[in-house]
Amino acid sequence: MIMLQHGSTQLICLTASSGVPLFTRGGSKQLPFSVIGSLNGVHMFGGGQGVVLSCCETEGGGKVVWRVFQDSVMLIAVSGGEQGGACSSKEEQVRLQRLLENVWSCMVLVLGQDELTNVRNVERLKRDLRSCFSLIDQLLEERQEGIMGNLTYCADSLLPPNPTLLQEAVDGFAQAADSEFSCLIVHGRIAAATEKWWRLAPQEVVLLSALLRSFSAAGSASCDYPVFLPQGSPTVAHRLLRFQLLPGADVCVLCGPTPSLHRAESGLVGRFWTPLVETLRDCLAVGERCLPGSVSLRPDVLALLLINRETRRSVSCVRTSTNHLLGDPLLPSKARCWELLKLFYIFSTTRYFTQEEILCALPEERAQRGNTEDFVLGFSHQPLQCYLVTEECKSYGLQTPQHQLFLLIPLSVPTFALRTVATQTLSDIVAATGF
Repeated sequence: MIMLQHGSTQLICLTASSGVPLFTRGGSKQLPFSVIGSLNGVHMFGGGQGVVLSCCETEGGGKVVWRVFQDSVMLIAVSGGEQGGACSSKEEQVRLQRLLENVWSCMVLVLGQDELTNVRNVERLKRDLRSCFSLIDQLLEERQEGIMGNLTYCADSLLPPNPTLLQEAVDGFAQAADSEFSCLIVHGRIAAATEKWWRLAPQEVVLLSALLRSFSAAGSASCDYPVFLPQGSPTVAHRLLRFQLLPGADVCVLCGPTPSLHRAESGLVGRFWTPLVETLRDCLAVGERCLPGSVSLRPDVLALLLINRETRRSVSCVRTSTNHLLGDPLLPSKARCWELLKLFYIFSTTRYFTQEEILCALPEERAQRGNTEDFVLGFSHQPLQCYLVTEECKSYGLQTPQHQLFLLIPLSVPTFALRTVATQTLSDIVAATGF
């Protein structure tokens, strides 16, 4: 019997051919080796019978998801149970499947595909994989507030008050570094990026942002780090140069052999970013709201996730002062709002709305990501709106050709008014920012 704390997730990595454990991450207590061996054994038994075992439920309400990548590495995610009772079996399965995809891509990002598919020395691979742990642990962090890209495959963004000045600086900085790939990260979210950066595969943009957040958390002022692009360049490394401009604000560039870290830091960073210190401070002041002061949100919006379907960017926020404004101490906490927002996103995209990440996936991956409920496949039309009423709040989803909007709204707001709240919120944000 598999016993994990409710809400916790443990990740197991093994060689696909022999089942040799490579690492285990997550969970307060590691699963016994006998359980890990059984999980691998039942998958191998199924394969010998011509059956691919991808998911199952445990007696305690948890879930186990298997996935083999490139016939080389097997990843197993074990969930200890539903999060707060609001997560159905389908939502949990989708969450774990995304986790496995992201962890594999993270391993490719750091080590390269050849290192993972042509294993010559298992012990050396175990040592090399340690360099992925900080990024993998970040992916496993369930209550990572404000970060939705691991789930949506859209770049978590911050909309700055002065986007033109920052965009010009990013473009100039990239050109001076002999690159077309650069971005500015503020509070862990992309505030500006070059056109070619946005043309990277959506999952690559998300994972590069996660890698940059791990550098910031480590407290380094600058770094020169080799990275592989899981889809664009899985076997040839590029250099990722990252520089801290101010606490909470970093700029990076993806480049070749030149420039050196010293030349970029001493000659380019100051040249392009010193004149913009006050602009950067204004950008930092936006904070977790991710929206400039020109956007006025209705007081009855608890939380929102807005996705631009064309650019694969997203902005999200939770209103920290909503309980005080509405005089309702029983509203969900900030952490719970982030959790409910993620659950409602999965609920909507597996039942009603288009799953954008499937459209941009590689053909061989689309079948594995087919998480849409069966009854949706029989629809003669594409749903444009949906809502959900629970004991904690009301949720409303709105889809247009360019956007998807997901809102959490207090129970006190009448259900018939949800559509008005959603359409006004979308209109206000787009009108003020052009997002």
